[in-house]
Amino acid sequence: MAPQSLPTCPLGRPPWALDVLLAVLSRALFAAHGAVTVWRVVAATGEAAHWLLLTGVALLAVEIAVTLRCNRSAEWKWFSPMVFLYLSTVVPSIWFLELNLLQTNLPSNSSTGSDLQILSHIPIVASLTELDPENWVAGLEQTMLMVLVLGRWLMPKGNMSRDQLSQLLMAYVGLGADILDIFDTFREPEVKANRAVVLAGLGLFTWALMQFPLVLTQSGPPSSRPGPSCDSREAWSLLLTVGLQDGPFLVYRLYLMACENVLNQLMIFFTCKNILVVLLEIYRILVVQCEKKGPMNSGQCSEEIRGGNTDQSSQP
Repeated sequence: MAPQSLPTCPLGRPPWALDVLLAVLSRALFAAHGAVTVWRVVAATGEAAHWLLLTGVALLAVEIAVTLRCNRSAEWKWFSPMVFLYLSTVVPSIWFLELNLLQTNLPSNSSTGSDLQILSHIPIVASLTELDPENWVAGLEQTMLMVLVLGRWLMPKGNMSRDQLSQLLMAYVGLGADILDIFDTFREPEVKANRAVVLAGLGLFTWALMQFPLVLTQSGPPSSRPGPSCDSREAWSLLLTVGLQDGPFLVYRLYLMACENVLNQLMIFFTCKNILVVLLEIYRILVVQCEKKGPMNSGQCSEEIRGGNTDQSSQP
């Protein structure tokens, strides 16, 4: 009996060849952005010890080898070590850059380290050194969120469906807009030199990014036995979103408006957005818990909501 061959794609290559290519490209994208971010930290602070921040993206080589060896789908189901390692490099770098801006409080003064002076003869680097530190930090923060979305898009889907992947990417985009507005508040005159408010905002930024390594839309294999597992996963996903993002962001923005007198159109818009999202997520959690009781109980709940008296009318 001849050995069974692997299924091939229309181009004649095994189907996992494309997954391997996408896995390498996504990690290369994360590694490149992480390296640029760490380089900027070293250039801004002048401390070579910060090169150790590259440990996270350096471990991506080990992570991809383990993933491809242990996981046929080239990605993990519920947690992404690749995203976690990337964030372990980029998040501390953003902290160092923001704290350096807070300490110097001189956004128009481009204080560069020895590394920038050594590389200043390169045309591209010379043009980049003309940017002030504030623009550098803003650019790295914005590109970080873009890289997270693009990297997740390039990653092999694994067991996720296309619908689940699109939901995850849209959630990333919404989270990115919220985070960028938090960073914009750091440039407000009332907040720019307030160490406590900046540290609280950086803490919320780090806390919210914990959503990215989690695959909240992932679902298990279909089961013929009815059960509350899918509803439970959706409820936990909503609770995590409220606890990691919308709830803390709402409290932070309300504090800025009430205590720090930070009032602008974007602040009001995102505050109202957080209020609406929290209310909708709480409503959805209640709906999921009601449906979790089963179709008969959910029908009874619907009749009670409509004010029906079918039980009384059915009695002799």
